Amino acid sequence: MEINPREKAIGMSSFEGRDGERYDRRAGRLNRTLFRKICREVAAVAPRDGSVLDAGTGSGHLLLELARLRPDLHLTGMDLSADMIAIGRRHVREAALEGRISLDVADVAELPYPDDRFDVVVSTLSMHHWERVDRAVAEFARVLKPGAPLRIYDFRFTSSRKLAEAVQDRFPGRPMRRTLVRALLPFPVFAGYAV
Repeated sequence: MEINPREKAIGMSSFEGRDGERYDRRAGRLNRTLFRKICREVAAVAPRDGSVLDAGTGSGHLLLELARLRPDLHLTGMDLSADMIAIGRRHVREAALEGRISLDVADVAELPYPDDRFDVVVSTLSMHHWERVDRAVAEFARVLKPGAPLRIYDFRFTSSRKLAEAVQDRFPGRPMRRTLVRALLPFPVFAGYAV
């Protein structure tokens, strides 16, 4: 699995062990408004009984919210951190959603899913960790059904140049639309990229 050099330096400590539990509590609370907004957008583009992949799901808060909003969807989450996935699986069990949400330890640059598997791929606050944005986008293009939407959300100050280049290469003829997203604060901290 490919790990960002910055994360190698810090040992991914903020996502492991006790730090992972603290991160989960903070992220669940602080990102609730953002996740609800994103879930409404994903719900609007996902077909009835569709399948959604949350790439870089962390502990699965976005999927839990999406499951409440759209009970018809089949939801999959993946994250590089085994500890985050373990916390997410606990949340899924506590919500009695084991039959609707599955979580896997995986790298966005090497997804363990077959071609044309998902109706929507979404990623939230994960892109700034990706060492190879181009490889992640190539994998998203591979696992998405033809013409299916890709939605990526991250901090608005994260460079989107590599993302734009990868989208142009892997989704030819499909423009990438950037929007600013307000959540919690009166000014936009996040940006959304729709393909």
